[in-house]
Amino acid sequence: MADGALAGKVAVVTGAGGGIGKAIATEFAGAGARVAVTELPEKLALAEEAATEIRLEAGAAGGDARPFPLDVRDLASIDALVEAVATEPSFGGRIDLLVNNAGINVRQAAFDVTEEAWDAVLATNLKGLFFVAQRVGRRMRDQTPAGGAIVNVSSIMGLAGYKDRAAYCASKAGVVNLSRVLAFEWAPFDIRVNALCPTFVLTPMTAPLLNDPVAGGDLLARTPLGRFAEPADVAQAALYLATAPMVTGHALAVDGGWLAV
Repeated sequence: MADGALAGKVAVVTGAGGGIGKAIATEFAGAGARVAVTELPEKLALAEEAATEIRLEAGAAGGDARPFPLDVRDLASIDALVEAVATEPSFGGRIDLLVNNAGINVRQAAFDVTEEAWDAVLATNLKGLFFVAQRVGRRMRDQTPAGGAIVNVSSIMGLAGYKDRAAYCASKAGVVNLSRVLAFEWAPFDIRVNALCPTFVLTPMTAPLLNDPVAGGDLLARTPLGRFAEPADVAQAALYLATAPMVTGHALAVDGGWLAV
């Protein structure tokens, strides 16, 4: 945790009620940021609980966290979030950082992918991510001084394929190239945009898969470092991308060497 690295900054982290998103929000607050912890309206209690925990942990570092509802599939919800964060009295009217973490996966063999599953995955992972970036990017462009940093959470599945994940891999590959486009277009406004590409991360949600002797064993065998990532591994990489002033348009793999093999 880099104390003070984000002092005075305001960050929005989507899908931050648990797992990777919560770890990133915690990392940013520990570095001094005031963090908007977002979660689906029907799961807002998770964001409220996470924000309370983060405030207790990060208070000494000057960090703060507040819960906000957000459904990235709904443009009205995105607009409401941006307005709520920008007018939150304790945040000071700016948005300096965005981590687009909200995402879903529906595991299906390619022969069996349904239109419903395809649309659901792309609507959240790519379409929703873009419109959150667009709305927050406009705020970053128009504020004084202009600028900010956006970290779009992709996956190593955005850089390499894997079975039973056609929609997911397509969406995450889209995130990588979309991030390059936004980095190019928004550089004149001092807005940096990067993609973060983690390997399989051990969370309560992924534990049944990763602890399975067959499926988990195959994934572990593909990872030279010999372990799955922890949420903190991804959070530290997100903090790097949020603070590295000359890094934009990059896809950072946090993969234990998966792509090196």
